[in-house]
Amino acid sequence: MIAFIDDHRAAYRIEPIRKVLRIAPSTYHAHAAVRVDPAKGSARSRRDADLCAEIRRVHEANFGVYGVRKVWRQLRREGIPAARCTVARLMRQMGLQGVVRGRSTCTTAPDKATPCPADKVNLQFQAPRPNQLWVPDFTYVAI
Repeated sequence: MIAFIDDHRAAYRIEPIRKVLRIAPSTYHAHAAVRVDPAKGSARSRRDADLCAEIRRVHEANFGVYGVRKVWRQLRREGIPAARCTVARLMRQMGLQGVVRGRSTCTTAPDKATPCPADKVNLQFQAPRPNQLWVPDFTYVAI
């Protein structure tokens, strides 16, 4: 919402937008102060900013191949304390991910020419008597 206010502050003043969005003045001004001076941010945001730089450095030093687990272990080897879930969260925010080995599994190749069978269950998964309705689940078929 703060970004929305900043985008539209030229056309409208801050106060009317803030009142419509029901944002306290202190909230908006606190965010503006942090944007000007990042040292005024919370301890977590400052720690995350420092850790993001280290995560990016480790990821790029290893040709963008390392995923969360390997980046986390490398940070631990270098003496940089960080929780694995924190590394995962920050890598997700930065859009970094490791390379996945192997091929993706493709279990079915639907034929576009054949019509789909009729849905006889019609999403009503309650049978009137035993052995009346059987529904298979082919989410993965090992070949």
